[in-house]
This record gives sequence, C-alpha cells and structure tokens, in this order.
Amino acid sequence: MHYTIKEVSEITGLPSSTLRYYETEQLLPKIQRNPSGVRMYMEDDLEWMVVITCLKDTDMSIKDIKKFVALCALGDCTLEERKQMVLAHKKNVELKIAKLQQHLEHIYFKADYDETACKAGTEAELKKRKYPSPFKL
Repeated sequence: MHYTIKEVSEITGLPSSTLRYYETEQLLPKIQRNPSGVRMYMEDDLEWMVVITCLKDTDMSIKDIKKFVALCALGDCTLEERKQMVLAHKKNVELKIAKLQQHLEHIYFKADYDETACKAGTEAELKKRKYPSPFKL
C-alpha cells in the first residue's frame, strides 16, 4: 500500500513541508514517485518517520539523524557504530529527563507553596520553608 504526502501528513501530524524537507535532507530513504512524479510513501517510509520523529523530538541533531540514517543504509557493517550512537543518545535523554524531573519537583513545591499562601492570605509563615534546589550547595 502507498500513501500520498497529504495522507502521510494526516497520519503523522507532520506538515507536508517537513516531509519534503526530510526527503531533501536525505533523512528518509529514497521516496518512490509515480509516473507523474507524485510522491508515494510506503509502510517502510512511515516506520522511518517514527524513528526520525523520535530522535528529533528527543533533541538529536538533524546532522546526527542524517548520519544514523546513512549508517542504516550501509547495512550490518555499521551495527556497532549505530548501537554506540543510540546508546550515547539514550544517555543524553536520560540526563535531560533527570534534570526535568528536578524542575518538576520544584514546580510542585512552588504550586503547593502558592496554594497554601493563597489559602492563608499571606506567605509570612511559608517563607521559613526551603525550596528544593537543583544546585549542589
């Protein structure tokens, strides 16, 4: 089965301009075209979009995504290099998640602080509380 760029845009939520950009940047393997030149996306292309979107949404650079896609195209001889890329990216994502978790804890504290201060009509007593700090003091 094949899909038009409009159908792929609806399925993935990616604008057509992004799909064309991915093709131009060689992030997607060669997209087939019908005799009229209209793009025909296949199931494999949709699977690649899942991978690309995941990597992009977790802040992998377009340059590195392009490298990863190129390595995949070279086949099994690049398995170790791809594995190392993914492991390094995984570590970066885990570090970002940990940092975001610290920020979320601070936001929870601040929301509770503000809620309590609003109920009391003052924050005088609350000023004695310590904020959780992401800094090593």
